[in-house]
Amino acid sequence: MKPESVKKYRPYPTLPFPQRTWPDKRIETAPTWCSVDLRDGNQALIQPMSLAKKLEMWELLLDIGFREIEVGFPSASQVEFEFARTLIDDGLIPPGTAIQVLTQAREHLIKRTFESIRGARDVIVHLYNSTSTLQRDVVFNMSRKEIIDLAVRGAELVQQEAKNYPETRFRYQYSPESFTGTELDFAVEICEAVMAVWQADEQNRIIINLPATVELATPNIFADQIEWFCAHMKQRDAAIISVHTHNDRGCAVAATELALMAGAERVEGTLFGNGERTGNVDIVTLALNMFTHGVDPQLDLHDINRLIDVYERVNRIPVHLRHPYAGELVYTAFSGSHQDAINKGMSRYETASAAFWEVPYLPIDPSDVGRTYESIIRINSQSGKGGVAYIMDHDFGIKMPKEMHPEFGRIVQEMTDREGRELHAREINHAFEETYLDLHHPFDLISFQVMKRHSDKKEKRSFAEVEATLEVDGREQSIKGTGNGPLDAFSNALKVLVTGEWSLCSYHEHALNTGSHAKAVAYIQVERSDGKRFWGAGIDTDIIIASVKALLSGLNRAANGQKATVALG
Repeated sequence: MKPESVKKYRPYPTLPFPQRTWPDKRIETAPTWCSVDLRDGNQALIQPMSLAKKLEMWELLLDIGFREIEVGFPSASQVEFEFARTLIDDGLIPPGTAIQVLTQAREHLIKRTFESIRGARDVIVHLYNSTSTLQRDVVFNMSRKEIIDLAVRGAELVQQEAKNYPETRFRYQYSPESFTGTELDFAVEICEAVMAVWQADEQNRIIINLPATVELATPNIFADQIEWFCAHMKQRDAAIISVHTHNDRGCAVAATELALMAGAERVEGTLFGNGERTGNVDIVTLALNMFTHGVDPQLDLHDINRLIDVYERVNRIPVHLRHPYAGELVYTAFSGSHQDAINKGMSRYETASAAFWEVPYLPIDPSDVGRTYESIIRINSQSGKGGVAYIMDHDFGIKMPKEMHPEFGRIVQEMTDREGRELHAREINHAFEETYLDLHHPFDLISFQVMKRHSDKKEKRSFAEVEATLEVDGREQSIKGTGNGPLDAFSNALKVLVTGEWSLCSYHEHALNTGSHAKAVAYIQVERSDGKRFWGAGIDTDIIIASVKALLSGLNRAANGQKATVALG
């Protein structure tokens, strides 16, 4: 930035309001939600929705649970007029759902708006005019009194027109557009003038919508404005305070949350924040923020993938891969320390039957929004052994012993460094197979059988005798051995073939799946005379054979001095 450029700007004034109480409040109940996707969201699209796409979005909004939906600006667009008529004429508005229509405070626009909603059961007529100091001076060249007269005249026309539609239950909403740029005393004055026309009282509450049409200040100042407004109204009980925030400073969600703490009861916004310029408040993020604090948002967001699919198709705008709760990568971890922490947290949560969700790095259980645990951890060059182990366990049932994690983790790390990209789960499994299961040189098992097996309880000893045929460097060789069990007997038999001293250090096994054809996997660590250790693994329907394969796997890796460069298949 050029240093002189900053001189064009000045800080937004703070509000002297020591009586503020909102910092000590918390959000304990969901607000009334109003979707403006079909109006504010639609008008911000490069290519506005067709009628078919509007209907698809309408159905989605109903399924999510919105009961107040702004369907358009019918007096300004024939497409929006026809959409309102389609909803009404085709009986697409379920009982208990109110459509909201927007109109400026101008007579011909108000009349046209009422024509669009003839026959509807429940309608919110949303009247607005701009009230900000800048708009009054630059755009309209009107005084405060002239702006109030314009709003009052519009309110009177709305009331008069409503009498021509006795079949409809009307509610009224007024917005002093650009509220954040309007003097607060003037905002209260003009809203009270409109409320007086509409004869607002506790039984006939008027929606007063206070829009941050342009986000000008930090969220705490917006909260101060909302609480100040509520505190200085003469008939607070006669109004439903609504907020409609835009995201020019990137703080729309925070500003709305603080506004709810400051007294707002209703929120207008869009799915994933679509809207003019930088967008509207994102209702998905806002609602799920409440959800993660134990507050029921009264919206059904359990299938977030469906929301994304419809939103992207209808709006032709992608959801960012880092978008809160919805982005492709928000339930993934590439960092090794993060992967390890998630792995441990998930394991504890699944086994401990915990009352509350507490998993490191994951503020929400992905399954609550229709995402899966399998997508949580992904592997790239920043990943660690814990993440690799998690993938092998959750995707393929391979529960490597903890002592084996560093060895295989290094092998995968070398692959990601070489490839310079994220590895898919199937590639990690391929690396495991190449490293441990498909290694047949210098030793390859041809046949194996236990000749004798005896257990003497009195002498507290076991005895086994085994025979095996191996291919050793391309030649068949038969061996026999005895020991205190089949694996020990096979190990002893191998001593005649394997050059150099070696020993078994560690042994683990587990079932790989269930059923009559269940397989078992065995892991064995061998140590060479030089102190270097190598893991081997084997899989078979017979656990003894799996153990034999695991021992040969470890010996083959030791014989090859294997650091293992694995080729991706």
